[in-house]
Amino acid sequence: MMKKTLVALSVLAASNSAFAIELYNKDKVSVNMTGDVEVVYLKPLTDGEDFQQEIQDADFGFDVQYMVNNELSVGAYLEFSADEDDGSNEGNAYVALYSQSYGSIKFGRLDTVLDDAGIGDDYQFGISSFFQNGHPYNMDEALRYDLDTGTFYAALALAQNKDGDVATMGEDGLWVDGKVGARFADFDLTAFFGDLDSDGAMIGGDPVGDQTVVALEARYGGFGNLGLAAGYYYSDVDGDLPGQGKADTFGLAANYALSDWLFAAGYSYSDQDIGGDYNAWYLNAGYGIAPATTIYAEVGGDDADDSQTGYAIGMLVEF
Repeated sequence: MMKKTLVALSVLAASNSAFAIELYNKDKVSVNMTGDVEVVYLKPLTDGEDFQQEIQDADFGFDVQYMVNNELSVGAYLEFSADEDDGSNEGNAYVALYSQSYGSIKFGRLDTVLDDAGIGDDYQFGISSFFQNGHPYNMDEALRYDLDTGTFYAALALAQNKDGDVATMGEDGLWVDGKVGARFADFDLTAFFGDLDSDGAMIGGDPVGDQTVVALEARYGGFGNLGLAAGYYYSDVDGDLPGQGKADTFGLAANYALSDWLFAAGYSYSDQDIGGDYNAWYLNAGYGIAPATTIYAEVGGDDADDSQTGYAIGMLVEF
C-alpha cells in the first residue's frame, strides 16, 4: 500500500531466519543454515499488467559463530541470493560481534534498520511487503548495532558509498537509520527514522535528492487470536519528480489466527505532494501446510491513477 508513497525510497534499502537449521555445534563453534523461497502467481496493481509467475525470494545463507566466552561470540554470515533477472548474488555478507548483555554489531553488506519496518501480514500489496520484499534497505559498506533487552530494544545503522557503486548517493553520501521500541502490557511500540545525504547523486540525469523518513508503529496482542496494528509514515524527498516531495501515510492492519490458518486485512490512506491522495487495501488468507511453509492467496488495490485490483497466489518456505 505504500509502494507509490515511498517509491523514491525503494532504491535505497539482517536479521536471520528464526527457523535456522543447525549443521554443526561442537567445540564452541556453531554453523546454521538459513534461507527462504517464495514463488507467486501475481497480477500487479499497475493497470495493464498480466498475471504471471515471479520468483520473489530464492536464497540461503550460512551463519558461523565462535564462542569466545560466556559473554562474547564472534561470527560471519554469508548469503547467496539468486536474482531471477541476471542471476547475480546480492545477499548479505558480514562479520559480527555478539554480546549477551550489550547487543550485537555487524559490518559488511547487510539490511539496515528500516528493513524492519512495516505493519500487517501482507504478502504483496501492503505496508509490510513494501519494506521487506527485495531488501530495499540492503546496502554495502554498512554497519549496524542492535540491542534487545526484552522490554526495550533499539538499533542504529549507517552506510557510505566510497566505492561509488550505489546510484542513490555519491561517493561522499551517507545513509543513517535507526529505531527505538518498547514492549509492555500486550503493546509493542516502535519509532523509526532514516536520513539520506545523497551528495548530488543522479539517476537518468535527474537528481536523487536528500531524503528523510519517520515511521511510528503500534501493535496490540491482548485479544487472544486477534492482532491489531497501526502505523504512521512520513517521507520528505528533495525534488519535483514522481515519488518525491512530502508524503504522509496512515495505516491500519489486523490478523486472526485459527488453527493453521492466518487471515489478515489492512487499509492505508496516503497524502502526497506529488501524485495526489489515494486509499489502499489488502485482504488475504495463509495456510501453514508444514513448519515454516505457507500457501497464501491475497487480493489488494488502491484508487491511485492507472491502478487495478491485484491478486496473488503463492507459496513461501523459510528455514
